[in-house]
Amino acid sequence: MAAVHHESVFFTGHVQGVGFRYAVLQVAREFEVAGYVCNLADGRVQLEAEGSVADVGAFVEAVQEKMHGYIRKVERNGRKRAAEFQGFVIK
Repeated sequence: MAAVHHESVFFTGHVQGVGFRYAVLQVAREFEVAGYVCNLADGRVQLEAEGSVADVGAFVEAVQEKMHGYIRKVERNGRKRAAEFQGFVIK
């Protein structure tokens, strides 16, 4: 299996109960990315995305741009690994 760029992204702020995950799903359809987005018990939203470095980077930037009024902090960790996801879903 080919290695892909993978990023784990955590969004902090007023990111739950505002349609954040659905907005992320809509943005994901514009990029060649796979993965998921989910709410965390601590109030953050977790985004897991994989694809090319360019697609994943542009996807995360597009999410930040679309939801900038709700985000206070973004933590991003990226690395190469074997592809793990097919499609993009809300968990």
